[in-house]
Amino acid sequence: MLNKTVSTFVLAILMIASFSAVSQTTTPKGNKPAKAAAPPPPPVEELSTKGPEIKFNKLVHDYGTIVEGSDGECEFEFKNTGNEPLVLSNVTASCGCTAPTWPREPIMPGKTAVIKVKYDTKRVGGINRTITVHSNAVENPRIDLRIQGTVKSKMEETLPDKQESPMQQSKP
Repeated sequence: MLNKTVSTFVLAILMIASFSAVSQTTTPKGNKPAKAAAPPPPPVEELSTKGPEIKFNKLVHDYGTIVEGSDGECEFEFKNTGNEPLVLSNVTASCGCTAPTWPREPIMPGKTAVIKVKYDTKRVGGINRTITVHSNAVENPRIDLRIQGTVKSKMEETLPDKQESPMQQSKP
């Protein structure tokens, strides 16, 4: 019986102590309301739209079939769709036969710019090269552009069509 009374007494003291602790944390001295907690962080979608962003009009340029020694230049236009300046830190090509040039100054939000690529068309055969763009864009800091096509020899272009020789012509 004494054991039950002691247990009840201890339980009552614990309950009073917990109510007292809760009331002190929710209402500071002077009966002022407790300070509001910091607002929750914004959703992930909102964070991903902040900062510079890069959007290209095309990721692949197809030369088709071109003749050896012809103009191997093309352009990749892009826009800064973010809300901070976009900076291209480096633009590299997968081969020495491809030379990119790019703007060195920051591209302001909403503005467009161009990366120019020159392919050496003295090389006959297939074109399949990659140009890698490194920037401070939030979502896509590295983008691969591609050029493709075929360079055919000038010799193939200047050869006449095959004709029958006079000896092979049929007699009337």
